[in-house]
Amino acid sequence: MAKRQLSRRQNWRIGKIQEERQARASRREQRATQELEGGDLGPEEPGLVMAHFGVQVEVEALEGDHAGQVFRCHLRANLPTLVTGDGVVWRPGADGSGVIVAQLPRRSELCRPDSRGQLKPVAANVDRIVIVFAPIPEPHANLIDRYLVAAEHAGIEPLLLLNKADLIAPDDSQLPQLLGAYRQLGYRILEVSAHDGAGLDALQIELDDHTSVFVGQSGVGKSSLVNRLLPDADTRVGALSELTGKGTHTTTTARLFHFPGGGHLIDSPGIREFALSHVSRDDVEAGFIEFRELLGRCRFRDCRHDREPGCALLAALDEGRIQPQRMASYRHIISSLPTQDY
Repeated sequence: MAKRQLSRRQNWRIGKIQEERQARASRREQRATQELEGGDLGPEEPGLVMAHFGVQVEVEALEGDHAGQVFRCHLRANLPTLVTGDGVVWRPGADGSGVIVAQLPRRSELCRPDSRGQLKPVAANVDRIVIVFAPIPEPHANLIDRYLVAAEHAGIEPLLLLNKADLIAPDDSQLPQLLGAYRQLGYRILEVSAHDGAGLDALQIELDDHTSVFVGQSGVGKSSLVNRLLPDADTRVGALSELTGKGTHTTTTARLFHFPGGGHLIDSPGIREFALSHVSRDDVEAGFIEFRELLGRCRFRDCRHDREPGCALLAALDEGRIQPQRMASYRHIISSLPTQDY
């Protein structure tokens, strides 16, 4: 059955209801924060945001008597949006609660627009984006390419991770072709299986001493990988939908985990689309690394790399230096940008 499309007015009403609910929750949170601050709070301490739950966040104490303990904290009203991986200054209260009083500067952030087009941080202070995909559900090159553009835009190193390698069919020609395309471009790829443990030692080496974030479609096995790498994590794992063959959302909020040997891992909720409306056309072109030596060499300075004569990208496409799959992906992303970025 086709998904019913909502009218503009229905979308507006849904958005309005969500805003009203969020406003009520925010008012309740402010009252709770005022009550806490009116009581006996401890001194200011550095902390790390482990997870975000609406108007509250879980914060791990990094120093002092509470080091290593996790507190459910309220936020002062003047604070910006906090995400998993943020460093903060907080004050402990009674009964395992606390108040966040300041956000520390971020060294990096991964962002994506929400359903209303507003930019929303996903994770902060990460140095590795692990793009997870699998034979099932079918991997989409365009989604992988969008993550690669976002990684380039954020200045964060990408790692492509094929999970469920044990499910690769012997007669599958598309997946090896997909992997070969990215290997040819110089992207690092690991093939693992959360089911039988193949390749997990190599993955652990890659994750040690880094702060990494797992991203990818729902159903590719991110939570299963977390459970194999960190058996005590006990994250929820969902099955693929029998009707659509697509993944179901089991991780509802990004959560940070520590590795015993050093390093951190953020498991983010699975998605089916990753919009890039927050980046420009130039940003998208910079995210396609095979374009770098060709940009600026077209006959026309405002070349759109479509049908223009003297286009360096089209010439490279004809010569096999740009792969058709990547060019199609680039055009699909460009067509989805706001009109002013054309």
